[in-house]
Amino acid sequence: MKIRTRFAPSPTGYMHVGNLRSAIFGYLVCKKENGDFILRIEDTDQTRTVPGATEFIYNTLKLCGLEIDEGPLNGGDYGPYIQSERLHIYDKYAKELVEKGGAYHCFCGEDRLEELRKEAELKKVPFLYDGHCRNLSKEEINEKIKNGEKFVIRQKIPKEGTTEYEDVVYGHMSFQNNLLEDQVLIKSDRYPTYNFANVIDDHLMDITHVIRGNEYLTATPKYNLLYDAFGFEKPTYIHLPWVVDENHKKLSKRHGAASFMDLYEAGYVPQGVVNYLTLLGWSPETTQEIFSLEELIQAFDPHRINKSPAVFDIKKLNWVNAHYIKKLSLDELYVITYPHLVREYGEIDEEWSKHLISIYQNHIHYGKEIVDVTKIFFTKEYNISDEAEEFLNEDKETVKKVLNQFETDINDLSDWSVEKITELIKEVGKKVEVKGKMLFMTIRIAVSGEMHGPELPDTIYLLGKEKVLENLKKI
Repeated sequence: MKIRTRFAPSPTGYMHVGNLRSAIFGYLVCKKENGDFILRIEDTDQTRTVPGATEFIYNTLKLCGLEIDEGPLNGGDYGPYIQSERLHIYDKYAKELVEKGGAYHCFCGEDRLEELRKEAELKKVPFLYDGHCRNLSKEEINEKIKNGEKFVIRQKIPKEGTTEYEDVVYGHMSFQNNLLEDQVLIKSDRYPTYNFANVIDDHLMDITHVIRGNEYLTATPKYNLLYDAFGFEKPTYIHLPWVVDENHKKLSKRHGAASFMDLYEAGYVPQGVVNYLTLLGWSPETTQEIFSLEELIQAFDPHRINKSPAVFDIKKLNWVNAHYIKKLSLDELYVITYPHLVREYGEIDEEWSKHLISIYQNHIHYGKEIVDVTKIFFTKEYNISDEAEEFLNEDKETVKKVLNQFETDINDLSDWSVEKITELIKEVGKKVEVKGKMLFMTIRIAVSGEMHGPELPDTIYLLGKEKVLENLKKI
């Protein structure tokens, strides 16, 4: 049997990293077995739908290298792939389930349900619908419908026994049926709930493995009872641990969690993000941490997914992403860094900026960081740290000798190039008979105010003669 997994997001805007991780895991599960990866848009909550979100989801997955085999924009044999275009299908199966005795019409209005919620709150027990409409006769139902009363269709959950299933990550799961609510399947606006539509769609689209967050662990018994009521074959379940922040609170788009596009626009490499997110809650058999997508496909084993919440650690993401930054061509690096420099400082000469960006390739973790590490080339401020001041005061006579000679020679330099500046520094050392740290560190501090940075000749070249001479006069 061919493995088929699906990624089924709601079209509500940017994709936060927890949602993207679910897509990645689903992709890896099916591609390891040469299966199909399906995109299905679950827009049953029309109030939250954002125009253009489907195209955005496609673009996000494409940037990450996750090829969609079937979906709304590229079609397939199991469409339509947008739930709002499948309403007739859900209506058909809902009616069938009512006829089978697995569901019923419920006419309870919001006022009555609110009273039940308040009662549950006073008793300090979870709210469960009390099944008030479970046993209405056909005559009563037809009369209410004839009178125009609004209704929903609810699942008729058995009130005895247990419902059990196996999960790849969490193992054997068992739930008492009397603690499961008669969930709504079709809302009063005739749209299906997620809980109903995803079961029908997964069956009709031949989904073999369902990969989703572990918040659905307790809902899965109700899904399985639907599968049983229809006589459908159940999929393999892989529930994923939450992705949490440093305070161990669940990452959520509604609560400002970082989205993939936030990271992308900050200059993170999509493949680096995919690499890092795969390591959130999953570990390979080896100590390897940097993977290509193909290597992840080969190494991925869902049985190695951890049950514990995975902490989104920006420092670890930066460490992983830095490996990808170092592998970029200069043109690729330019694309993810230059826009940030322009936003901060305005238009910059392309040749000069490429030189600047190139010498910081091994010093940054993501594109936007270029702004922080290159401030000395854009600011008029000149500050020397206490540590640098202490170094210059260790041997004032030598420092003075080096800087006097350097200022004379740099002032006379007509060919302003890294090569000529490199030669000049060596000549200064020979003339004053100083070498090593006392030569290079002295000049670095004097021209930049800093003790550390990229190669000294590059630093001098990028600062420019005018600024170098100006800084030397401040020593």
